[in-house]
Amino acid sequence: MVNPLSAADEHGLKGLSLDSQLRRAFFDLPASVIWRLAEAVPKAARARGLAYWRDGKEETINVLLRPTAVMTEQLNYYHTVSNVLLEALKRLPDMYLDNPEIRALLPLEPDHDALLRETWTDGHRNSHCVFGRLDAMADFVSPSWKDALEFVEPNLVGVGGITLVPGAERVVEEQVLPALLQVAPDLRIETGEDLRDLFLRELLDHLETIGRPNGSMAFVDPKYSGDGPSELGLLAEYAQSQGIRAVYVDPTELSLKDGEVCHEGKQIDIVYRDYETRDWLDLAYEGGDPAVGRALFRRNQMVSSMAGDFDHKSAFEIFTDPRFARFFTVGERQLLRRHILWTRILSSRETTDTHGDTVDLPEFVRAHRDVLVIKPNRSYGGDRVLIGPSCTDAEWAAAIDTAVAEPGEWVTQKMARVAAYEFPVAQRDKSIGVEPFYVVFGFAPTKYGTGVLGRASQKQVVNVAQKGGLVVVLHGRH
Repeated sequence: MVNPLSAADEHGLKGLSLDSQLRRAFFDLPASVIWRLAEAVPKAARARGLAYWRDGKEETINVLLRPTAVMTEQLNYYHTVSNVLLEALKRLPDMYLDNPEIRALLPLEPDHDALLRETWTDGHRNSHCVFGRLDAMADFVSPSWKDALEFVEPNLVGVGGITLVPGAERVVEEQVLPALLQVAPDLRIETGEDLRDLFLRELLDHLETIGRPNGSMAFVDPKYSGDGPSELGLLAEYAQSQGIRAVYVDPTELSLKDGEVCHEGKQIDIVYRDYETRDWLDLAYEGGDPAVGRALFRRNQMVSSMAGDFDHKSAFEIFTDPRFARFFTVGERQLLRRHILWTRILSSRETTDTHGDTVDLPEFVRAHRDVLVIKPNRSYGGDRVLIGPSCTDAEWAAAIDTAVAEPGEWVTQKMARVAAYEFPVAQRDKSIGVEPFYVVFGFAPTKYGTGVLGRASQKQVVNVAQKGGLVVVLHGRH
């Protein structure tokens, strides 16, 4: 007798069916329509501010023409797992302060350590706000889609996507969906809840928690640097359109007045930062007041809180090493073990390998280049990621030697299974080609829902900063 499909298998097959419908609908479009979309989508993306600044020059972020889709049941599972991981990450400051083994895995510079000890209070232990994006590999169309979910790293400060995700969704909703529904009127797909709304609800909730209901918000980044995605200005405008008092400022434009943080003399009650702690500490060098950052951290007015400084990739060692199982519930351990990739700070020591056996770590990494990656512990944007199978023995050996010589600066991680999706590409000769792209997803969990940022590239290191494109993830309806 044939075993019936599990519920997870059925949801995965539904996802495969939905994605197949989307593919079929797209390639049923006349070539002239696809070419019109190829011209219209970048213009619409530019109009919605989907831009990345590189060396002072504005580049429109590429939005891939064909969306993909996730089933409601799948998104509910991703939401649950992402929130479990985020809550575990939020506990790291307390674990760091209480346990020297944790401090060894999450190295903070002395001034960061001092700031944490100075500003972390019992109030923070009870409630603090972290808005993060958890980058993962996922395959919506696989019958084994649950097992295909593998988190590769946390991003907990100034995460990209809060305006990019809804902006790209609106572009596809307005430009692509009408064309698809012309050839496939039975397609049951829609955009998800606006990530900007999910984000703002979290900030409004935290204002209530700290006794400043409906207070004013400041979105802070190095406003005049000329690099990175241009999101926070658009986010401030959107918040204002929702009746929220919000401003977009450079950190040097904040000051202390009568004990309150202010901008142009007006009180600021909460700050969302795309600004690293080291920069807050060094603000005087930029012409600002370092006391502003200290006050915001101490009063629990900063989002992300100091917990954002624990978005080390080495945090995943805590979740994948049996030594630290006591810090988590049985349910948390099951989810973390299933979905967090084996990760270790790469240093000269013994530890457990991917099977739980004790090994000499450098020698293990040297012998298993085919299944591992090496990457910086604290960097982002796909910076200096070395994929074992894509490099030479000499390059791999040199990376190991560098890591051993720089304790705490590098991690090694089990290589994730990167899903490849096929997308249409408009060719110069007016034909339409089909090419494979690697796709990585970023899950931004909140109490109210989870936003999904899809990024695609023909390189295995997938990141908008590396000139990848955005993939819109629509929701399948029953």
